[in-house]
Amino acid sequence: MGSAERKEREKHEMREMILAAAKKLFIKEGFEHVTIRRIAEEIEYSPATVYLYFADKDTILCALQELGFRDLFKRQQVLSAIKNPAEKLRACGKIYMNFAMENQEWYDLMFIMRAPMKAFESPADWNLGKDTYEVLQSIIIDCIDQGYLKAKDPQIACFSLWSLMHGVVSIFIRDRAPMIPKEHQEQVINGILDFTMSELLDK
Repeated sequence: MGSAERKEREKHEMREMILAAAKKLFIKEGFEHVTIRRIAEEIEYSPATVYLYFADKDTILCALQELGFRDLFKRQQVLSAIKNPAEKLRACGKIYMNFAMENQEWYDLMFIMRAPMKAFESPADWNLGKDTYEVLQSIIIDCIDQGYLKAKDPQIACFSLWSLMHGVVSIFIRDRAPMIPKEHQEQVINGILDFTMSELLDK
């Protein structure tokens, strides 16, 4: 391995170390309480080292979110093999909920944790979840076009369904449903998907 390749590997390893430390601290202590200095202490380097890789903690959070969205988008690729849009819509919901329940800390960082979006100059710059959201939106448009979905506005339908899925998994992730044992949560999620699809779909 040449010196250039070694340097690139070391840079990659340092970046991964910073992200891992930040993820741990954001989850444990809360985004608002964590500083760049605190992250540097966690990895036993100086704050200056962290600043070589990230401008501030907002960009660190964005990098962590991107990793989560990349995983979710990768999971969504199996949907292309499903031809029936109604079946595809249910499968999309299942993929989303499974991702959330299997990666609860990532999901918290992506959707639940209260954190400022200072890393972006405008809302239009927040593209991290755009691809995953557009997967759901395109399926909903197909369902409407082919007469499966009782909806006129695909944007409202898409946001409504996403909000429902997000609400369900957020309740479980934050342990706000003690009446439902953890071993029954998957069954409840499947039941909610079945109920929602039966109410929404015409066919």
